[in-house]
Amino acid sequence: MVFGKVAIVGVGLIGGSFGLALKAAKRCGRIVGVGRGVANLELALERGAIDAFETEIGKAVTDADLVLLATPVAQFPQAVASMAKDLMPAALVTDGGSTKRDVVAAARSGLGERCAQFVPAHPIAGAEKSGAGAASADLFRGRKVVLTPLEENAPEKVRVARDVWEALGATTSLMTPEAHDALFAAVSHLPHLLAYALVGEIAGRPDAAQLFGYAAGGFRDFTRIASSHPEMWRDICIANSDRLLAEIAKFSGALRRFEKALQAKDVGQLERLFAEARAARERWLNGEYG
Repeated sequence: MVFGKVAIVGVGLIGGSFGLALKAAKRCGRIVGVGRGVANLELALERGAIDAFETEIGKAVTDADLVLLATPVAQFPQAVASMAKDLMPAALVTDGGSTKRDVVAAARSGLGERCAQFVPAHPIAGAEKSGAGAASADLFRGRKVVLTPLEENAPEKVRVARDVWEALGATTSLMTPEAHDALFAAVSHLPHLLAYALVGEIAGRPDAAQLFGYAAGGFRDFTRIASSHPEMWRDICIANSDRLLAEIAKFSGALRRFEKALQAKDVGQLERLFAEARAARERWLNGEYG
């Protein structure tokens, strides 16, 4: 399907890349962006991610066949409410939010019966850089996109949503919003929280300058994601706080096992913990976990 007009609400890394990738795939006509920062919208226009921009969501989605919501998730309630009266009855709406239960609730509240037009999605294609300047037409190529369809979605609507994301080079899978949020609390939200916590703790020490001065590749690799957009990750963590708190509790238990081994100077236990983790990571890198 080729979409005559596409509206992208939030033209940052995900939104800008969506526009560039749609154009590269020749799956759209005109793309209109909307966002809070005019400078970022002008950059997106200059880079070709959009063809025009608006500062009001209603104007951007008018006559649009496809709408992507790519704002921080805390802005979704206002965004969907702002587009409700101007959304075309046949338009498809999808999103790039990293949490799904809150997004689904916002869609049902803001769109009412028209939430059947909204097929929630989460492209697993983030990066530590943000804004239209970080956008790439290849961002979704070879990446996974999880769709969490609503009970209200017609099968054809879900099929079209999958087709859109797959046209950008992604592979798609289906999951419930509840399963999605539990899964990504463990493998995405917790790692980001840990990276921010480690950098913040080191930065708060009196000898922070010396510590950072000697930090090398391991520290850089582990904390890379602490360069991610603070507003976005604030919203993700708050939206998924119950699942994230459960993962923090599990991780705290794992850390205590290492602590006990160190206190007891139990070299055998410490090596076993390291070896088990290393073997699991190797299996993951080799694709043994699917």
